[in-house]
Amino acid sequence: MAESPWSLGRALRGMFVKPTIDETTWDDLETALITADFGPDISERIVDELRAKVERYRTTDPKDLQRMLRETLEEHFAKFDSTLHLSERPAVVLVVGVNGVGKTTTIGKFAAYLRRFQRSVVVGAADTFRAAAVDQLATWAERGGAAIVRPQHEGQDPASVAYQTIEHAIRTGTEIVLVDTAGRLHTKGGLMDELTKIRRVIEKRAPISEVLLVLDATTGQNGVMQAEAFLEHAGVTGLVLTKLDGSARGGFVLAVQERTGIPVKLLGQGEGIGDLTGFTPHVFASALVD
Repeated sequence: MAESPWSLGRALRGMFVKPTIDETTWDDLETALITADFGPDISERIVDELRAKVERYRTTDPKDLQRMLRETLEEHFAKFDSTLHLSERPAVVLVVGVNGVGKTTTIGKFAAYLRRFQRSVVVGAADTFRAAAVDQLATWAERGGAAIVRPQHEGQDPASVAYQTIEHAIRTGTEIVLVDTAGRLHTKGGLMDELTKIRRVIEKRAPISEVLLVLDATTGQNGVMQAEAFLEHAGVTGLVLTKLDGSARGGFVLAVQERTGIPVKLLGQGEGIGDLTGFTPHVFASALVD
């Protein structure tokens, strides 16, 4: 795999070609982990675990430490089940998140991701509060190879649009439904009430398979704070991290999973329609370390 722009590998490369493991190795490792957005607490914990392993196996070879780091990160990532549960027909996915995190583009990329597995997809434009949102979503749905259900008139009730999307899927035999939702209303309470209403209306026709919260990885812990209302009220089942490209943000995956208790299920690593991938602990740990 080519080195990722957010790979720890660049920061670690000098460390693992040294002749032996010494105290500077541990200082450099902790600094590299913090720089990669693991956060100080998790970074310290990982270093402590690795110190114990190095002592237990009585090794002084930095190559052993590199392998142990990869395995340790993979173990931490794998504590959370990153499987997308989309077996119902139709499988309904609510996509939530504050405005500006890349929610609309993520829906288009997710549609393209699902189409690569030969799944039929329809997108419901239930963010009816922003005039440009529907047109923007339609553009990305088309790029992703998905059908779209638009509001029938300006200001249509979002729950009504969601319901029509489910009806369309049932009528046409479409396998997966992606429902866009508003990222901001006048009050936080109003937004959560709207999401609750959308859920209730959808569940009259079909179970909700996933509620995916889109987070901007570049905002770090601020992004989690912004999303706390969604985490508390929206029944979130998985996280989608966007904007991982071009920065050393790989550690945020583990930090946000530990902070929220919710697994990361999809990663956005670029601007292109094909730049959304599933999250695989082994692949991700290798990309970070090697």
